[in-house]
This record gives sequence, C-alpha cells and structure tokens, in this order.
Amino acid sequence: MSKEQIDGAQALIKTLDDLGIEFIFGYSGGAAIPIFDALETVKTKMKFILVRHEQGAVHMADGYARATGKPAAVLVTSGPGAGNTVTGLMTAMMDSVPMIVICGQTVTWMLGKDAFQEADIFGITIPVVKHNWLVKETNALPRIAREAYHIATTGRPGPVLIDIPKDISQGAFSGDMNAPLNLPGYHPEVAFDIDEAAVTAAAELIANAKRPVILAGQGCMIARADKELMHLAETLDCPVTSTLLGKGVFPENHALSLGMLGMHGTAYANKAMVECDLLINIGSRFDDRIIGQPSKFCQSAKIIHIDIDPAEMGKMIRPDVQIVGDAKAALTKINKKISRHDNTEWKAKLDAYKKKFPLSYKKQGGLRMQQVIDELYTLTNGEAYVSTDVGQHQMWAAQFYKNHESYHWLSSGGAGTMGFGFPAAIGAQLAHPDKTVISISGDGGFQMTLFELATAAIHKLPVKIVVLNNHYLGMVRQWQELFYEDRTSGVDLVGNPDFCKLAAAYGIPSVYIKRPADVTKQLEKALEYNDGPILIHAECVKTDNVFPMIPAGASLEDMITEAPKQKMEKPVGST
Repeated sequence: MSKEQIDGAQALIKTLDDLGIEFIFGYSGGAAIPIFDALETVKTKMKFILVRHEQGAVHMADGYARATGKPAAVLVTSGPGAGNTVTGLMTAMMDSVPMIVICGQTVTWMLGKDAFQEADIFGITIPVVKHNWLVKETNALPRIAREAYHIATTGRPGPVLIDIPKDISQGAFSGDMNAPLNLPGYHPEVAFDIDEAAVTAAAELIANAKRPVILAGQGCMIARADKELMHLAETLDCPVTSTLLGKGVFPENHALSLGMLGMHGTAYANKAMVECDLLINIGSRFDDRIIGQPSKFCQSAKIIHIDIDPAEMGKMIRPDVQIVGDAKAALTKINKKISRHDNTEWKAKLDAYKKKFPLSYKKQGGLRMQQVIDELYTLTNGEAYVSTDVGQHQMWAAQFYKNHESYHWLSSGGAGTMGFGFPAAIGAQLAHPDKTVISISGDGGFQMTLFELATAAIHKLPVKIVVLNNHYLGMVRQWQELFYEDRTSGVDLVGNPDFCKLAAAYGIPSVYIKRPADVTKQLEKALEYNDGPILIHAECVKTDNVFPMIPAGASLEDMITEAPKQKMEKPVGST
C-alpha cells in the first residue's frame, strides 16, 4: 500500500498496528466513520471489540492494561461519544493506566461553531489525561500516534487522547510514516538517572532502623520491580504492606506480608505504620486513604520515598530522603548498599497483632460477601485475575482475596469508579483468554455497566461475573449508620432486577446462592464452566459493615476493628 493510495485514517490504523496495539475497543458514529472504515481496508493483527457504551470501552482498555502492563486503544465518535469516555479517562489518569483514546471530531472549518455532535473534547479532557492532541494536519497522524504511545507508556503512565476532525482522517496522506517524534520538553529517560547521594542517605537510614516497614505501591509494579522488592524485603527481614493498587507486587501469602494498609486495611499493617521507625515507600503517592491525618502519619519514623513523579514528593508527606526515579532502577542501586538484617523481635510483635486482629467474619446469620470472596480465593488458589467494582465488596475482596503476583488485581483506586469492575474484567479476559478472570461487583455498580453482558456473550468470554447483592449502596449506608445516626438516604436499591433472568436474556447461564452451605458447590460449578460467561448471583446480608476502619480524616491510631459502642463524630474527610 503506497502512501499515495491511503488516507489519514488508514495511516493511523497502520501505525497503531505497527506499535503493537492488540485491541481497539469502541463504538461507531458519523465523525469517526473514516477511521472505522480503515479498520476494514487496512490489514492488521488488531482486533476490534464493539462495546455497548463508550464508558465500557475505556474501562475494557483499562482492564487490559492493568492485566498486561500494555496499552490498548479506544475509538469513539465526536460529541456525546467522546464525552462518555471522560469517566474512564479520569479513572485511568488517577491510577496511572496507559491507553490511547481516539475520537472523531467535526470537520475543521466547523470547529467552534456548534456543529452537530461537536464538543471541545480537547478542552474537556485536559484535567483527566496525561496529554492530548487536536490534529490539524493529515500527515501528522502517524507521528502523533507514535507520540501518544510513547507518552502513555513511559515515565508515569497514563491515558492520552487524540481528537481527529473528519476531514483530517479522510484526507489524502502524503507524509512520512516514520517522521521523528516532536516532544522537546518530554524526557522520561531521566527517571533512570538515580541520585547517588540520595541512595547513600537511604542506605544509612536502613542500616540504623530497628522497626522498618516497606510500603509497596503500584509504581513498584509498573516498574516491574518485583524481584528487587523481594530482595530488599528478604535481605532486610522487613515486613511489607501494599496499597490497594499495589496488591500482588509482593506476594500476600509471604510470611513478611502485612496485606493492605489504610482505611480498610489490615489492623496489623496500620499498627506497623504507627510503630515503625523507618518507612520505605516504593511507588505509592501517599494518598489520603492511606495516611489519615498527615500531621500524625508515621510520627516516630524516618521516611524514604521513591517515586517516578517529582510532583508527589512532599505533596502529602515530607520524606527524610526522596529518590525521584524508576522504582526498579532505584531499588537496584539500594540493594547494592544494604546488608542482611535480623528483625525477629519486630516481626514477632507484628505477628502478635496478626493473631490478635485477624481478618474474620461471622459464619451465621445469612450469606456474607466475605465468605463468597474467601471461597473464591480458596478454589482458585489465589491465581485468578480479579476485577472489582467500588464499595464494601471491593474492600472485602482486597482483604480476603490475596494476590500472589503482579497484574492480577484490577480495581479503581483514586477515582473510586462504580461500574468499572465488569468491563475491566472483559478487557483482562481478552488479554488472557485461557486464564480465570473473576469480576466482583455489588448490585449498585454492576447495574451501571451491565449492558456489557452483550459484549461478553458475543465473544464467549469465560468471565465469572459475581454480583454480591445486598440491595444497598453498602459503603454509603455503612457511613450513614456509623456517623449519621443510621438515617439512610439514597442508598436503598429498591427495584433491583432478577440478575439471573437478566443474564438469561443475554443467553448467559447463572447460579444463585443464598445459603452459606451452598457457596462451595455453586462456585465450583461456575468456575468449571468455560463455554462463555457465567453470572453468580449471591443474595447477601443487607447490613454488614467493613472492618477494620479508619474514619476519613482520622489518624491511623483511631482505627476501629469492630462496631463502636458509642456514637461517632461525623468524619471530616471523604469516603
């Protein structure tokens, strides 16, 4: 195919294929027709997945990226089509997930004139993307696509967006398919230039620590620093806790693992934060769900912070030593300067906390979400790719489904996006067609993107779709019970459908669980079914609460491990 014979859309699609993009998720429309046509006229290895809503497309690309570390592409039309991607872009931006979103746009001579299905998606998405473009020249399309891939996947990853007017995409292409990138101010390679003085200072703090703790965040996972983290932890004989998004970068079944910390983290991880004398933060941004009150966080500890983004240094917590750079590169240097430690006494203290404050749940009084999740973990040996929605079930899944390796846990962290879990699981299943992928959602979040049942059914994806139904927006109800004298408002999900009949309408089989005694048998049945998706509808206790819990804005010392006996003050922070 010579360059005289192709248009801009064909040049774009060929470039995406050359970049190694495997999937394009999307929904068609007028302004994007030339690009959709190019999917038919250009021979590629890429697969197009037609979704049922643009938000679903972005979450699928997100799930694919979280399960692989690689970006997928999204293709939508202008106006409302592009606008429907904003929630997914925000979700990906908050959690540093790479993807390329391509939008059709009205023709250039109608820009700014309120043309049919016109929206300033460039301006709308500036706060929720790492970078974006409004393309004005057809010949620039291949270069911009390669710039987009480069920016999305290097440094601190993130979503990028390319807005392409229709006359640009269908215009004749006569340019250079391999034109050099034009990014004079972007230098992600500096992340591998680690400050030796900072490394030396960190090694000195490590040598003097008696009660160290490692905090492993998603940045450690993105850098693929699993081996370096393991070497650091085992050499220092140092306990490791992880963030919600860092789950799996250090195996949670390892003797040194403390599980997840923070608002609904394990009691022993939070107590380790309070009592440690050194915190080594690797790739976590010290978000508010972790630190509680910044002024009280790790007051008696020295803090080392390793992060690729200099903007995170001192933003929430001021570290004693800051190392700006790639986590793998930083740990490689640190590991050369450390010697073997023995923290038997410190570990014994934390082990005592593990025994005193184990994760547990009641075994009577109806089916509990924790039991379903715990049994899923047991039946899959912790080897499944698990995607969650947002709410109580998300926190219980984080507690009871231990992750043993990276890229197996998919959950919306920073944005807390309901509706994320199911479409993200579809993306993960497409990435790993022969692996077990489990979508865990509450009845509220599942109904926000349930229309993607069609996508899962059409492609016969063997996703296990778990709907934990308590007929409430459970996390908000829990707050109303604890802090607002149990005045429930806007949380009772009256009118839920029969989820098994809903699945049947899409030709998807289902199992129904209500009795605790039936959990194992029904889950085994669902896990053995691999001819396509299957839905597990679990009718759960309506008013269970997640513990441990640190009220928003409170300090880690204020953690509660069971239902309080007295009235609690209204929290000052966010949920």
